[in-house]
This record gives sequence, structure tokens and C-alpha cells, in this order.
Amino acid sequence: MLRLKEKYEKEIAPALQEQFKYKNVMEIPKLEKIVINMGLGEVKENPKAIESAVSDLSLITGQKPVVTKAKKSVAAFKVREGMNIGCKVTLRGVRMYAFADKLINITLPRIRDFHGIPGNSFDGRGNYALGLKEQIIFPEIEYDKIDKVRGMDIIFVTTAKTDEEAKALLKMMGMPFDS
Repeated sequence: MLRLKEKYEKEIAPALQEQFKYKNVMEIPKLEKIVINMGLGEVKENPKAIESAVSDLSLITGQKPVVTKAKKSVAAFKVREGMNIGCKVTLRGVRMYAFADKLINITLPRIRDFHGIPGNSFDGRGNYALGLKEQIIFPEIEYDKIDKVRGMDIIFVTTAKTDEEAKALLKMMGMPFDS
């Protein structure tokens, strides 16, 4: 069994139940899925960028990303409907816990001048969004083989009803909040 999932079942869930006084075990917040999104603005000039972004994201997550397409044409951005504009991966189950463990314990501490992640990026419904500026902080990415440094959005979707519950869950999992 995975280290983070085992920690959740043995330590985090009972602590959350005691802290928030849940009567039913089904009320205890848990991590539902993690969505990693990589938007590509340079795909208009460089159509090969989508291939390298897909390969980077598949290396990082261990799962093949879905290429996202533009829903509408936007003349100001020179985007046409149906054009490839990014890629995303939705992680659940074993891969989700493995990615969260790797992100918290290996990847985030590798960020230069790291003092923690902002604690105010919750959406009001218990989901947390984290933006990373570069994909090279992940140990799977070889610096020599990347063509361009790209950022990504990582969204932690939880079953928590409030931001306070979600923050308590993520903090107990080891998420290094700055506040």
C-alpha cells in the first residue's frame, strides 16, 4: 500500500473526525482526484510544442495526457476553434496518491528559495489550486532534453465542504503551507 494512503487511513482520517466532530465516517474529507493542466500559448508558432508538453506531462504523472482544444475562436489571441491549446491529466486512486506523495516530499522542496505554498488558493468548495512556473523541478525531467520551460496548474479536488476542512486535510498530508 502507498505511504500517503496508509497515513491517511491510520492517522489523518481519525484526526479529522476528532477535530471536526464528524458523526459518520463518510463525512471525513478525502482526496478525490488531482488534475494537472499545462496550457501552451506558443503552440500557434510552434506546432511541435504540444508533443514535447505531452511527453513531459506523461513522464511526470505516469499517465498519458489528453490534448485540450479551443472551444471558441479568439481573434486577439490568433486562436481558432478546435486548435490544440494544451494538455491535461486527471489522476485518481493509486497514481493520485503516488503523485501527491512525490510532489509534497520530493518536488516542492527542490524549488529555489522555497518558503511554502500559498494557503489562500482555495475555491470556497474545498478544492486547492497550485501553480508551478517550471516543469524542471520534477526529478523525471532531464534538463538537457527540454525545449522550453513550461508551467502547469495542479488542482487538488477534495470531498471537503469548506476550505478550512480541505486545508486541514492537505496540511495533515504534509502540504507545506506558508501561513
